[in-house]
Amino acid sequence: MSLSPLANGVRVLTLDRPSKANALNAEVVDQLLACVAQAEAEDCRVLILAANGKAFCGGFDFGGYESMSAGDLLLRFVRIEELLQRMRQSSFVSIALVHGAAMGAGADIVASCTYRIGTDASRFRFPGFRFGVALGTRHLAQLVGPQRARDILLTNATIDALTAVDIGLLTHLVDAGSMRQKADEIIAQIGSLDRVARNRILHLTSAQNNDGDMAELVKSVSAPGLHERIAQYRAGH
Repeated sequence: MSLSPLANGVRVLTLDRPSKANALNAEVVDQLLACVAQAEAEDCRVLILAANGKAFCGGFDFGGYESMSAGDLLLRFVRIEELLQRMRQSSFVSIALVHGAAMGAGADIVASCTYRIGTDASRFRFPGFRFGVALGTRHLAQLVGPQRARDILLTNATIDALTAVDIGLLTHLVDAGSMRQKADEIIAQIGSLDRVARNRILHLTSAQNNDGDMAELVKSVSAPGLHERIAQYRAGH
């Protein structure tokens, strides 16, 4: 994974683990956090988040979870929460190009972006509460509304592209070949806003409770029986 520079302060960050549906193992999350920090240090104006392969992101990578301690699993989820918060707090405008499925933490990453461009193949699901993990919940409710968020989370609904646009989870729906064009249009419309102006707009239009979100995540993951909850979820998945 790398941060590719384009002109005028635009960077492209591409998930590149297509054989695993770009699922988030510890290494991928660490790389994403490092790339976000690099983009901020380089005064990135716009970060485009893309993915290789059929899926955008399959969410948390459960591979080998059986041999991990409860503390190791907690750290994995905490790092993802850190990533979501960094994305929402960053001074750059973020644009997700969601060409396929975005599930679990992958859907939360999309939701954390400023603009979210999808295609007819875009799909979303937020199954974390099926194994007792509270991740990205408050922000989802802010994005789509409290009742919509409750319905999505209580029923573990799979959200298709048209519904995602209707509820505000996607900001744009385009043909697969037009995603970068739409991103370029958005970038042109943003124009030459400076870092201070971007910061104020992004922060003043986002009701953030980062400490509360982290506390809820830690409480949910720390509850006894996480390994058993994950096993039951995967057995019925």
